[in-house]
Amino acid sequence: MRTRRFGRTGLRVSELVFGGGYVGGILVNADDETKLAAVRRALEAGINWIDTAPAYGQGKSEQALGWILREVEQEPYLSTKVMIDPARLDDIAGQVEESVTASLARLDRDRIDLLQLHNPLGSGGLELRQVLRDGGVADALEDMRAQGLTDFIGLTGLGEVGAIHAALDSGRFDSAQVYYNMINPSAAHALPAGWSGHDFAGIVDTCLTHGVAMMAIRVFAAGVLASDIRHGREIVLTQGSGIPAEERRARIAFAALGRTGGTRAQTALRFALSNPDLSCAVIGLAETAHLEEALDAREMGPLPSEALAALNRLYESEFARL
Repeated sequence: MRTRRFGRTGLRVSELVFGGGYVGGILVNADDETKLAAVRRALEAGINWIDTAPAYGQGKSEQALGWILREVEQEPYLSTKVMIDPARLDDIAGQVEESVTASLARLDRDRIDLLQLHNPLGSGGLELRQVLRDGGVADALEDMRAQGLTDFIGLTGLGEVGAIHAALDSGRFDSAQVYYNMINPSAAHALPAGWSGHDFAGIVDTCLTHGVAMMAIRVFAAGVLASDIRHGREIVLTQGSGIPAEERRARIAFAALGRTGGTRAQTALRFALSNPDLSCAVIGLAETAHLEEALDAREMGPLPSEALAALNRLYESEFARL
């Protein structure tokens, strides 16, 4: 398993990160034997990071990791998250401490490697001023670091793009979860005027400027890129899009590429791994076979240049305006 530099932290992280989220759902929905087998296989294959959150299965993902990590020999890096309740902004520090304490109890650990803000930023999410003001979220996260409960702090790069860039420009965050996939590459690629989907407007460049590590998320677009079969856990996180629109983009993209990239899921993962600026790709799994498929994709390496060129032509025409 190749590793990449994790921003300015000094860490080296495996190209693939085991995602413990709800959409893939293996740590939430699978039986205990399958959960343990999946984590054990991932670690044996060289994956050295597991990402989870209290919101994943209402704590079930963290609880599963609490006992699973006692059963394996390796000790991977571990990240979890904090979700701030906008109705309780008078006690941000209390919310963060309460969340972290509960997460550590479920995880059966006394510390984690990375603590991330999970809220989208801007209107409809968490206002930027609540993050950066004195006594705000960034200060509360820093207090967790000062207490030795986490080594690094990060954010989830969702919401209003201006707010995301401003938060990154503040220099307060060591990492960012960056939305990036074959049908919305806007975090790293300039898109044409009139693009109808969510435009993340070059978040990758802003992260590079500040040495912020980038964890690519939604590389399978909640499964839309991986398969035509819908599992019912698809959640669209971006504005100006929806499952039907993403399915149309996916059909056009795969028609242009053919099967040169492997399976659909492998092609999507190889696209994310083609960007050397990203530190890693967080992969969600529903079954152990998905892990083997992802490991094989990583062995294949980045997509060939002609495939990337074909995708770039689709971006320039916004998938020929669908």
